[in-house]
Amino acid sequence: MKKRSVRELDARGKRVLVRVDFNVPVRKGEVTDDTRIRRALPTIQYLLEQGARPILISHLGRPKGERDPRYSMDPVAKKLEELLGAPVEKLDIAAGPEAEEALDDWNGEGVVLLENSRFYAGETKNDPDFSEQLCNLADLYVNDAFGAAHRAHATTVGVAEMLPAAAGFLMEEELDNLDKILGAPERPFVAILGGAKVSDKIGVIHSLLEVADSILIGGAMCFTFFKARGYETGDSLLEEDYLEEAGRLLDEAGEKLVLPVDMVVAERMEEYTPSEVVKVEEMPAGMMGLDVGPETVEKFRGYIVGAKTIFWNGPMGVFEMDAFAKGTEGVARAVARSEAISIVGGGDSVAAVGKLGLEKEMGFISTGGGASLEYVEGKDLPGIAVLPNKEGS
Repeated sequence: MKKRSVRELDARGKRVLVRVDFNVPVRKGEVTDDTRIRRALPTIQYLLEQGARPILISHLGRPKGERDPRYSMDPVAKKLEELLGAPVEKLDIAAGPEAEEALDDWNGEGVVLLENSRFYAGETKNDPDFSEQLCNLADLYVNDAFGAAHRAHATTVGVAEMLPAAAGFLMEEELDNLDKILGAPERPFVAILGGAKVSDKIGVIHSLLEVADSILIGGAMCFTFFKARGYETGDSLLEEDYLEEAGRLLDEAGEKLVLPVDMVVAERMEEYTPSEVVKVEEMPAGMMGLDVGPETVEKFRGYIVGAKTIFWNGPMGVFEMDAFAKGTEGVARAVARSEAISIVGGGDSVAAVGKLGLEKEMGFISTGGGASLEYVEGKDLPGIAVLPNKEGS
């Protein structure tokens, strides 16, 4: 990684504002998935070992710049203290004189967790005044929130422009792993893309065509490609505005772009609605495709088994419903059994892997959905671009 690492900061005795990604699911006041909290622990623990005083800040949900108790960081603080095994001082504010006073009174044990950054309108606007208020709380800044690095917000960009800044260990790990597949991947390199909308993946497909040997396409996004080929798609999700672009991609990609050969279809997207498997060129009217079929899973498995590098982003169908989860499960198990270097990126892909209990069998699971896609697409992520490079880089 070319960016300056937290290892290169002299943090002893200093307050370090750490941007973490604690945007975790909370139900009835309890964190239901603590993955993102656990992934931030190495940076926090390192700073504590260095004698630093970590002050953590994150967003949670979309409270739209106003205080909303539904998105309070209180449940996160409770879970963090449990996982960290050290005191967590939770503040009900994130910036301003009150926050400064509270930190002056802090006994320095453990860490401080500030309130939800998105309770402040200045966060998403990258407001300089809000950034300055945050800077007044600390001496140094560390960004360990790869999942938010594609946002030009105060806590990802504004503060980094005002304080000595560096990347945390999770950020470092994310970039190192993604750079493996973008630089000189071991071949064959197979990319697997799913999800609902081809519009979300057009740029990524163009980028991957330059480095991947094969791109397997699943999920509802495949129907825009099918329509571009002249197939009927029934009531399946379709992006009419992208038919021309999908046709150009098919021509450009040739055999690199691998589409499903059969689909699981039903009249409605409901768990217990009757379904059947059909060939993609025989889509019945009034039906919608909700998962890739068994023949497609076997076809995709052939590519996955022979791969040396795999990048997977997006489910193959409506995996949240058991009736339409077999395609995603088949691909997930094939990736888990593969000996390839594998990177799983994207919230839904990660959720599917977690649902199947396959986390430990995957090579690397990215914490960034949109961020990992934009990075693979070749875009400059604001929260990364603003960080200084290592000396000599």
